[in-house]
Amino acid sequence: MGADVNWVDVVILVGTLACTAAGMLLVQKYASVPARENCNDVAGFIFAAVGAFYAVLVAFVVIAAWENTSTAKATTFDEADELAGVYWMARQMPLPQGAVLEGLTLDYAHAVVNTEWAEMADHHSDPTATALMYKIRESALAFDPQGDQQSAIYQNVIQHVDGLASKRRARLNLIADCVPPLLWASLVAGAIVTIAFTFLFGLSNTWAHLVMVLSLAGLIALSLIAIKEMNYPFDGANAVKPTAFQVFLNRLPPPR
Repeated sequence: MGADVNWVDVVILVGTLACTAAGMLLVQKYASVPARENCNDVAGFIFAAVGAFYAVLVAFVVIAAWENTSTAKATTFDEADELAGVYWMARQMPLPQGAVLEGLTLDYAHAVVNTEWAEMADHHSDPTATALMYKIRESALAFDPQGDQQSAIYQNVIQHVDGLASKRRARLNLIADCVPPLLWASLVAGAIVTIAFTFLFGLSNTWAHLVMVLSLAGLIALSLIAIKEMNYPFDGANAVKPTAFQVFLNRLPPPR
């Protein structure tokens, strides 16, 4: 999937530069430089306003997408921490209840890493992982503590199970695009308007003008590509990985 995304990004960048170059050359062919030079002052004033507005819009979206990805990553580590808490408390519980709950936590971690993460790339959750979450809760609530020590273990288990369920919901709430279609339309339209304004300037050196326009178009295209890659936190070049759960599974002690 990563290779496909990279090729799409290359096509977007090359296509933007090619369309910009074609548009620029057409303007140079059908609109004389002296005629456009007379509009440089007015066009420059309007371009400054348009450019500033578009820069603020892009910056806002980039920051929002980046924060969404950071939140998704932090949420996965919080969920794995709660899962580890359930696991370690289960090892303190008497058999067979403790062994059952311990096994369910491992099954849940494997389901999230091996199945659910791939499904999350397609904006779906895994029903098996969801069912395991319910079984973990049921198993924890079914434990009947005897004595003060087991009561303390029971309270800790329930606390971690509630935290695990809460963090799982938080993670699944993020399986949606960060940038809505209306905002994407504004970004693309703003890019077209901003680049098109540069065609209105009249420069006697066509190639220097073309290089400057292509530089701006390339920068805008790269910004939109960055937003695209961060638009969904569990897919793309900047996708959040199940590292937290893998660390949990890789650091397990020998079974009881």
